[in-house]
Amino acid sequence: MWILGISAYYHDSAAALIKDGQIVAAAQEERFCREKHYAGFPRQSIEYCLAEAGIPLHEVDNIVFYEKPFLKFERLLETYHAFAPAGFASFVKAMPIWLKEKLFQKRLLKQEFAALDADVDITAKLLFSEHHLSHAASAFYPSPFEQALILTMDGTGEWATTTVMLGEGRDIRLLKELHFPHSLGLLYSAFTYYCGFKVNAGEYKLMGLAPYGRPTYVEVIREHLVDIAADGSFRLNMRYFNYCTGLTMTNRRFDQLFGRGPRRPESEITQMDMDLAHSVQVVTEEIVLKLSRSLRQEYGVDKLCLAGGVVLNCVANGKLLREGIFDELWIQPAAGDAGGALGAALVGYHLHHQRDRAGLSGADGMSGSYLGPSFSDEDIGAALEHSGLCYELQDEDALIDAAAKALAEDKVIGWFQGRMEYGPRALGNRSILGDPRSPRTQSVMNLKIKYRESFRPFAPSVLREDVHEYFDMEGDSPYMLLVAPVQQHRRRQLSDVTGLEQVNQIRSDIPAVTHVDYSARIQTVSADVNPLYYRLIQAFKRLTGYGLVVNTSFNVRGEPVVCTPADAIRCFRNTDMDELYLGRWRVLKRG
Repeated sequence: MWILGISAYYHDSAAALIKDGQIVAAAQEERFCREKHYAGFPRQSIEYCLAEAGIPLHEVDNIVFYEKPFLKFERLLETYHAFAPAGFASFVKAMPIWLKEKLFQKRLLKQEFAALDADVDITAKLLFSEHHLSHAASAFYPSPFEQALILTMDGTGEWATTTVMLGEGRDIRLLKELHFPHSLGLLYSAFTYYCGFKVNAGEYKLMGLAPYGRPTYVEVIREHLVDIAADGSFRLNMRYFNYCTGLTMTNRRFDQLFGRGPRRPESEITQMDMDLAHSVQVVTEEIVLKLSRSLRQEYGVDKLCLAGGVVLNCVANGKLLREGIFDELWIQPAAGDAGGALGAALVGYHLHHQRDRAGLSGADGMSGSYLGPSFSDEDIGAALEHSGLCYELQDEDALIDAAAKALAEDKVIGWFQGRMEYGPRALGNRSILGDPRSPRTQSVMNLKIKYRESFRPFAPSVLREDVHEYFDMEGDSPYMLLVAPVQQHRRRQLSDVTGLEQVNQIRSDIPAVTHVDYSARIQTVSADVNPLYYRLIQAFKRLTGYGLVVNTSFNVRGEPVVCTPADAIRCFRNTDMDELYLGRWRVLKRG
């Protein structure tokens, strides 16, 4: 049985295809159309999934959309009614879009699929999941757990903003939920907006900025903005927020509370911005930990699955792991709305058709999240033919040796291999790599290659068996969704500086992956999941004694991660990257 899941029409549209409950392919549309966080119909992602499976559209048994538009429209109308007459301008702006596009999404979907294949009538094939159920399904069904609590947290779905569900076998049932407008995701997004970053895109920047700040505003947030109960449930004080009916996240009362207006995008980042980022991060972690403790105590289930945009906050995830509240955690790597496409397909298979899960083997069902397109060496060679670059086809051993040697010589390389990752993280197939020992790697990568803010940290990819050598963490973190401290014996004493001046301090013997609070966002690499990447890090270790490399996504600021060889070649030519490894091709800018 083939089931296609899609997410679209808000942000991060995507498609995922499963066969008999097993994931065959999944990808975000932004990677193909080259528009970051693309929200439209995921046409090219669907075409890719079908091509990967080698089937036409008419062989798909069901197509499942990741949420229910009518419930979302109901929430919109009830919200405007509750806050009337405030928000009239926003209402007037929103209604034509809803009436033209979003309310009649079933008709729109039929038109889009007809454009893909005019002979296929999808009316009988089309199903609709619910937003948070799609998130929950994406977290539980690929997990290695027979039974687990499922916690989903994001901005909002139809009504729910935080849900607790129980997964058992093929079944998922709702236990409790919090409703809009009380949303941890929207609280964090409000501070993202207020600190000058883009909502639904810049939240990870706020998280990266937080360690530079102090918890100056924690009590202000607790006293005025959010009431946190002992069990982790919470209510926002809507007198300070504008997202229910306005065109911004915060209002004048919010400005008065903190003594200024929102920071203008691209303007100077002040100590106040850093302190705000730190403070809302502290409050976010408090809510996540209180909620998790109460769930473990109330239900007695020892495993937890996580999904939704909030769980891309890997700092909070790392603290949840270290607290030991649950015996095991599993986090969906495509935790945001893109992952809703996969969850929707799994809802169709396991809940609509009541099909059992395959036998659990102890590993998850995500195949390392390497679910996107791959390209042959012939395809890559054709893309290189008119590039004007110097390139040579090598065998695998020679390729790995050359790449490891380049890294050991403090060069920054592009690494384009195998199937593209599904989700926001580059996990060693569409990555830019560097030497973690080098004190210049972070600044070079940020300013000359990624063209992004200097404060942004980089993540390490570390051999799974070596992780404890460098970080205070045991176990796996294959999807770069957990932050852990750098081991004490690797740290260095620092001079007393504050703010962004801390960027250039050498904080450990692996300075390129050590954030200002001595933390790192870790990817563990195993030989059975990504053997080529594992061999590269092994080769680097033989040369240097260090079993880890710097790993950041293969893109520049404002662009999606590269998808095709042509994307990678363009990025390589337009940056100060030193070398590029495309499949078995080694590429240089000059001979």
